[in-house]
Amino acid sequence: MSAVMGNVHVPETGFRGNDRLLFGMILGVVTFWLFAQSTLNIAPDMQRDLGISAGTMNGAVAMAALFSGILIVVMGGLADRLGRMRILRVGFVLSIAGSLLVGLAPTGALAAPMLLGGRAVQGMSAACIMPASLALVKAYWDGAERQRAVSMWSIGSWGGAGLGSLFGGLMAQTLGWRWIFFFSVAVALLGLWLVRGTPESKAAGGGAYRFDFAGILVFAVAMLALQVAVTQGSTLGWGSPLVLGLIAVTVIAGIAFFRIESGSDHAFVDFRLFGNRTYTGATISNFLINATVGMQLVSLQLVQMGGGMSAQQAGMLTLGYAIAIIGFIRVGEKLLQRFGPRKPMVWGCLITGVAIACLMPTQIMLDQYRIVAIVGYTLFGLGLAFYATPSTDAALSSLPMDQSGSGSGIYKMASSLGAALGVAISGAIFAALGATDAGVRWLVGVITFAGRQDNLAIREAAMVALGFNLLMVAVAIVSILLTIPAGKRER
Repeated sequence: MSAVMGNVHVPETGFRGNDRLLFGMILGVVTFWLFAQSTLNIAPDMQRDLGISAGTMNGAVAMAALFSGILIVVMGGLADRLGRMRILRVGFVLSIAGSLLVGLAPTGALAAPMLLGGRAVQGMSAACIMPASLALVKAYWDGAERQRAVSMWSIGSWGGAGLGSLFGGLMAQTLGWRWIFFFSVAVALLGLWLVRGTPESKAAGGGAYRFDFAGILVFAVAMLALQVAVTQGSTLGWGSPLVLGLIAVTVIAGIAFFRIESGSDHAFVDFRLFGNRTYTGATISNFLINATVGMQLVSLQLVQMGGGMSAQQAGMLTLGYAIAIIGFIRVGEKLLQRFGPRKPMVWGCLITGVAIACLMPTQIMLDQYRIVAIVGYTLFGLGLAFYATPSTDAALSSLPMDQSGSGSGIYKMASSLGAALGVAISGAIFAALGATDAGVRWLVGVITFAGRQDNLAIREAAMVALGFNLLMVAVAIVSILLTIPAGKRER
């Protein structure tokens, strides 16, 4: 597709995208969002079986999304220059390796290294698969067919995330959590087989890829320091010299990163892309909406730790989420075609906000909370279904063809970093407030909590952590209203 989206794009190879290629790429996406991200629900089971600390487990949960976020733009740039199919295949191989490391992690001294290493490799896999597959959608589909392909791709990502908690809970209670990752290996092998024979796609005149070593290193330092500070802050103490030092490193590295990238001719984050307001709005709101994945971690751990539910029972609460996002994601596509991206993106965020608000009344009895949780998760899926395709299409449609890999990489980096930081911050709020006997002092006397009182701190902590997620939705709506133009775009 041309940079201005004014003409129909005909691939130089003459190859047109087909359902076999699309399904193979979707399976690659699923290996991350369905299988790797099922850890959001099964973390307590994994922690108990492997004999590791809560801090290590929370770090492992966020590790895949963090490494994906750090590397996804780099791999998108490599995909543009070395070949999108080549990077896609590398992603499948890394998915297999990462899943085996996690699935085979033993109890004992090797548990933490294998788990953390496997999660990091899974994140690298996602960093390869997501931008390469989106760039292939851009290269081999066009117009309404491309919108359909984006919708189906989104089912793999958003729908996979919707099914992740339910699938993970069912697997953990039947075959055991390790089988989640063994099945992921089989799915990756099938996806690799389906995409075989697809002609290579590269950016025209891409030439050799120049690594932005300084930018990548400084960015990785900033993100890792922030991640460790957030996930370990409640354990080490928020005022401890180590945590304060990590926060200082994050700030200094962040400033250095901006200066390095602004003055580089081969920056791995091309800030010029953010000169397009539509792309900027889609990317920022994508980061914020993905940050609300922390809602799942908090609400699922709430009903398990505070309500005594199993991972399978907790996962069943999310069934409506999966059904809604899979059933309505193409409705988002139709809304995009009728109204343009702005309205369905705002509507989706509003519904997502209502969904999180449904999960916040942790003061009610468990039987009542089950009902509002089912409603909340269903609305959460509906909101994301309305948002997903319009947001992705708005971002892709704003990219010149020769930057489709790196640009889509930045967009998906927003997804991964949003999820990583959302999980880390929500988990940190929940863990820090829930670990104190006093709970959240300012809630005492303001809200009356029914039923058991021995879990009061956990319920109060969950309410505050869920409120943080609601704030993310509000900021996302503001960003859309300020950047995404009203009405349909000319194509």
